[in-house]
Order: sequence, then structure tokens, then C-alpha cells
Amino acid sequence: MSDRFRVVPASYVFLLRSGGSGDEVLLQLRQHTGYMDDHWAAAAAGHVERGETAYDAAHREAREEIGVDGLELEFLTSMQRTQHAEPIDERIDFFFSARTWNGEPRIVEPAKCAALEWWPLSALPDPVVPHERVVLDGLGTGLPSYTTFGF
Repeated sequence: MSDRFRVVPASYVFLLRSGGSGDEVLLQLRQHTGYMDDHWAAAAAGHVERGETAYDAAHREAREEIGVDGLELEFLTSMQRTQHAEPIDERIDFFFSARTWNGEPRIVEPAKCAALEWWPLSALPDPVVPHERVVLDGLGTGLPSYTTFGF
């Protein structure tokens, strides 16, 4: 048995728009996924599939989860993260934002998403998936290109 760990890549998309009290972000309320259910999370996110770039995964997840395409993605940060309970399973997450897209965001997978709502970055709901909250909090102050979580 090898001591090497497996790195699982994922892409996240935060749709942003200007609102009355500053920028707003579109978040989904997770349900029945087995991970962070009843937490608010990026409107679109998921694993990068074999042979797919993180950018391609971000576009695919936006189509599959909220029915939008043509996103003009801006790279925000990469995050290496782990859970102390499962150090063999480490993650590398790629976070993107988009202010331009085609289509009206909507819930495409109602079995996994209980709600889809715009929230001011200055007044996010509770709870938000913890590692995603780190990125959302950094949107107003600037993010380094590389971050870590759980180490």
C-alpha cells in the first residue's frame, strides 16, 4: 500500500452582480448531496473530470447546475485543502467568478438544490460551506492566487 494521497480537483463558480448595497453573489442551498447539506454554497461547482481543464469543468457545472453558459470566467484563487480526519484525501479547488453569462440562472437539479438566491457579499447567509466562505470573504479584500484550508 502506498503512502501517497489522492488529490481530487474541483471547480467553483461564483456569479456576481452589482446590487443596491454593493456586489451580490448567487448561492445555492445544498440538499440531499451527502456533503454540507443545508449549507449555502457556490451556485455551480463540481469535480473536474478526467481529461477536462478546471475552466472546462466550471463551464460544464454552470450549464448542468444553473442552466447558464457563455460565462466570462475570472480566476480567483486555487485552494489546497484537507480534512484532518481524512488526510489521505486532499483537494485542490479552483475558484472562478463571472459577471457575464447567457441565460437566467435557475435550479436545474432540484433534488440537490433547495434554493438559489442572490446575497450581498456584505451580508452572507449562515451557514456557508466553510472553505467557500474563506473565498467569499476575500472577494472584497483581494485573494492570493494560492490559499490553503484545513492544514
